[in-house]
Amino acid sequence: MDRIEAFLEREYRIVIVEIREAIGSTPRETGALMLVSPTDAHGTIGGGQMEHVAIDNARALLAGVSDIFEMDIPLGPDIGQCCGGRVILTFRIGDDEARAALNAKLEARLDAQPEVWLFGAGHVGRALADALLLLPLKTYAVETRKTELDQMSAGARHRLVAMPEVIVKDIAPGSAIVILTHDHALDFLIAKEALARDDLAYIGMIGSKTKRATFASWARKEGLDDDAIKRLVLPIGGKNVDDKRPAVIAAMTSAEILMALSHDRTRKQSA
Repeated sequence: MDRIEAFLEREYRIVIVEIREAIGSTPRETGALMLVSPTDAHGTIGGGQMEHVAIDNARALLAGVSDIFEMDIPLGPDIGQCCGGRVILTFRIGDDEARAALNAKLEARLDAQPEVWLFGAGHVGRALADALLLLPLKTYAVETRKTELDQMSAGARHRLVAMPEVIVKDIAPGSAIVILTHDHALDFLIAKEALARDDLAYIGMIGSKTKRATFASWARKEGLDDDAIKRLVLPIGGKNVDDKRPAVIAAMTSAEILMALSHDRTRKQSA
């Protein structure tokens, strides 16, 4: 699927469809939007018959045969959906002013996205970067080896540094850190710096039970207490799927990261 920037560049005549209000049980949240052109669409406001109705109205607006710029849709038997909630949709013709407002909104959303920092661009690091590319996250890839970094997804922001552990202190609070370098000693140095902070949402390291035991012993000698060590997710990807292929580890780790970021956001909102 196109990125939204490519869609906007390719399609001149569009309608911006947005959920102004989501009441009760709905497939998408307030603020979710999609773009509709005469022959294509980008994004989703929840699918199903509700989305088909919205697309039809958007194209009717483009054709000049509709004057409906707001729809209140109950998600019940009348449209063949059983969510039970209701959505209020707004429709805006994508003229220059609307596009400027949309770009500003997208930039604000991008700025607010959590950061995920991948230390290491080997097989699992590259697979994880590809998996995260589909999610509402800003991904950074850190490497000491340019040859490996050059193979990393272009969707991740590349950082070539000689001493990766040094930049950990500058990572934004609430971020996720995943440690997957080619060097266990470097892994440990990065983890030590990360665990010295108490404001990161997720700290994970690729490895095994043996590596965890080795790290714990080393970390205690370096002055980390057991509470800090317990915050390290090692191995990443959980224990329920016995499959060590990079794409599988990446999928499982992506889920871990999303859950940790969600928990951190909820904790901050309730504080």
